[in-house]
Amino acid sequence: MSNQSTTHNQLIQNEFTKQADAYSSNPTIIDPMWAQRLVENSAPRATDRVLDIATGPGYVALAFAAKGCEVVGIDLTDAPLAIATKNRDERALTNVQFEKADANQLPFDDASFDIIVCRFAFHHMPNPAAVLGEMVRVCRVGGKIAVEDLCSSEVPARGDYQDRWERLRDPSHTDALSLTELLELFTNVEVEIENVQTEHRPQVIEEWLSNSQTPPSVTEEVRDLLRSDEASGLSGMHVYTNEADEFCFDHRVHTVVGIKR
Repeated sequence: MSNQSTTHNQLIQNEFTKQADAYSSNPTIIDPMWAQRLVENSAPRATDRVLDIATGPGYVALAFAAKGCEVVGIDLTDAPLAIATKNRDERALTNVQFEKADANQLPFDDASFDIIVCRFAFHHMPNPAAVLGEMVRVCRVGGKIAVEDLCSSEVPARGDYQDRWERLRDPSHTDALSLTELLELFTNVEVEIENVQTEHRPQVIEEWLSNSQTPPSVTEEVRDLLRSDEASGLSGMHVYTNEADEFCFDHRVHTVVGIKR
C-alpha cells in the first residue's frame, strides 16, 4: 500500500473514531427504510453471501442479515465496528459478522460473495476505482455490485466548489463523484448497470457541522462558502433556509446497482 493510502487511512480512522457516535445516530444513516431500499434494489436471496464495505454502525449489513443472508461487514475503524457489533447483539442476529479490513485490499477469495454493497464511502476513498475493482474481484459471476454515495455536479467547477467545503468540514473527504464518473467506474470494470436511482437528502448545516465535530475556527469558513453558494449557485446544489429558519442544503445521492458478467 502506498504511503498516501496509509496516511489517508489514518485520517479516516481519526475522523470516524471521533464521529462514530454522532454518525450512528444520524437520522439519514439510521433510517431503516433507506437501508431496506438498498436491500430491495439488490434483490437478495436467503442463500446469498453478502459483503458490506465501510459498514460503519452496520445498519445495511443488519438489513441484509434480517433477510436470512450470510453477511460480512467490514470497516477500517474500530469505533464504528464496536457499535455495529452492539447493534447486532441487540437484534440477536447470528448470521452477520463484523471485521476490520481495508477495502483497497479485501482479505477474501475471488468470487466468494453473491452481493457486495458500499454505502456513503466512495467520497472518502483516494482511489474508488481500485476499491470497485476489489468488489468485482470478490463477487461471483452473476452477482450484484451496489454503490450508494453522495455525488457532485456534472459541471467540474461546481463539483470542485462542493468538495472545497466538504473537505473543510471533514478532512477525510476526497472527491464526490458526478453520476457520470460513477457510471464510468462501473463501465471500466465491465459491470452491467441494472438500476440507477437519484434522490436528495436534506442537511441542516449546523447539525451537519456538529456531527463531524468541525473545529470552530473552520465552521465559519464553511458557512461563508455555503452562503456564497446559496447566493450564486456555485456548487449546483440546493442551498436554502427552511421553514424552521434553519440554514440547509440538499445532498444529491446516487445508487447504482450492476451485475458482474
